[in-house]
Amino acid sequence: MDLTREQLASLETPCLVIDMQAVRANLQSMQRAVSAAGCRLRPHIKTHKMPLFARMQIEAGACGITCAKVSEAEVMADGGLRDIFIAYPMVGEHRIRRAAALARRVDRLILAVDSPESADALSKAAVRENTGFEVRLEIDTGAGRTGVPLERAADLAAQIHAMPGLRLTGIYTFKSLVYQGAPTADIELAAREEGELMAEAARRIREAGVPIEDISAGSSPTGEAVARTGLVNEVRPGTYIFKDQMLCREGVARPEEIAVRYAATVVSAQHAEYAVLDGGCKFFATDVVPDAAPHFYHGYAAVDGRPELCLSRMNEEHGILTAESGATGLHVGDVLLLTPIHVCTAVNQQNAVWLLDNGTLTRVPVKARGMTV
Repeated sequence: MDLTREQLASLETPCLVIDMQAVRANLQSMQRAVSAAGCRLRPHIKTHKMPLFARMQIEAGACGITCAKVSEAEVMADGGLRDIFIAYPMVGEHRIRRAAALARRVDRLILAVDSPESADALSKAAVRENTGFEVRLEIDTGAGRTGVPLERAADLAAQIHAMPGLRLTGIYTFKSLVYQGAPTADIELAAREEGELMAEAARRIREAGVPIEDISAGSSPTGEAVARTGLVNEVRPGTYIFKDQMLCREGVARPEEIAVRYAATVVSAQHAEYAVLDGGCKFFATDVVPDAAPHFYHGYAAVDGRPELCLSRMNEEHGILTAESGATGLHVGDVLLLTPIHVCTAVNQQNAVWLLDNGTLTRVPVKARGMTV
């Protein structure tokens, strides 16, 4: 990231800085690859949480966006996004009520179900409000979280298809780097299985008399490869727009493509063997544990230009940097740039971020930050 000494000094740390040139290259690269495979791209906004970037994705050719929660989708609609898929079970009257109101504000809203209970609640709400909901059924293809198992998918799809007020138009999954139920580093193998499992689910559902159209899959590690299988017609990567250490370790990104950096200042250096940064666990993402399988990350973030330094431990407001050599060589006032391991949680920690574009820094709010309902 090309920041001048003066720009570094001007930042109110701790903060995140986003390189817009890298962002544009990343989103255009994914869009070209997915389009070339004859597939649609519906990126997940969980990574950036900002209508600004969602609009850039649409302008680059995305068919719509994906959100995790209805509160995120409301923010995106406020920002002008008109085609939204909420890829999360629509359970709870509060979610359904807000989704119904949101559906009246956008051109297309797709909701998710993975159980008869969630579908029935949506159906009753649709009848009560004299409306209809477009829905997709989630299939568990190996991630082991939400989603109906493949062997029960056709029966559940038939039930949903018969419910008043619901239009079951597709199926979706999140699988990532899993093969035969276990983690794998083989992207092509994981993607081929993902496509085949979803194609089989679609076949069974159609044979049960449900004319679904959309088969949606693919995360940032597998998105391009799943699109190339020709077995799905939509992929939903998110992290690709910024990229991070995780995607580098998974073999689908290069360090120079990572668009986001933490900026933090050394606020104490009383001891040669460690220095203290002005950000702790309330700033740095902690959802990936260092020195743990399978990737054994070196600390909670990588210090740019100083690979011997390690962000080895944190308190709420203090980040502790240590050095392999025993002495950090850092001084109070030093401003460091660090690369996130997992960028999605890094962005969601911030109320605002700095955009670096053509040499100019601009501070903008993360409008869907903390939207968890």
